[in-house]
Amino acid sequence: MRWLLFLSRLAFICGLFFLVSLSLLKWDWIKDESLVSTIITIGFFMGMIMVPLTLICYLILWLVKKKPASIVPRWLIIGNVVMLLILLAYIFYINYLYTQAEI
Repeated sequence: MRWLLFLSRLAFICGLFFLVSLSLLKWDWIKDESLVSTIITIGFFMGMIMVPLTLICYLILWLVKKKPASIVPRWLIIGNVVMLLILLAYIFYINYLYTQAEI
């Protein structure tokens, strides 16, 4: 089950890059464009895939009566859940802006 620990760590790092990507959208505080494009790629694209995939793996383990907390530290599970909530809030916010622009 070391793969789940690795996947959890990777998802958490992608979630952190997602938060940095959001801050780059608001404030342009990094001037190197290649670094900005790397951060945005990891944050938006990998984050949108890895965080939900990790939580689906947690859910599958929970459904087969294995506790993910016995494999992955609780703070990492909670951190990934928080990152998913932030991702969902961002997706709903973007969709809300597009639906309001059409009216």
